[in-house]
Amino acid sequence: MEPSTVITISIAAVVLAITGFSIYTAFGPPSAQLSDPFEDHED
Repeated sequence: MEPSTVITISIAAVVLAITGFSIYTAFGPPSAQLSDPFEDHED
């Protein structure tokens, strides 16, 4: 494989991993620990 192909695949894998982890954190079981700042400071 050419080096440019390896770099492209590597960058794509990192981006997909970060996106998957972000979605898991936002909507998966860890989201129960997140707080909503708008609900915390009602006027």
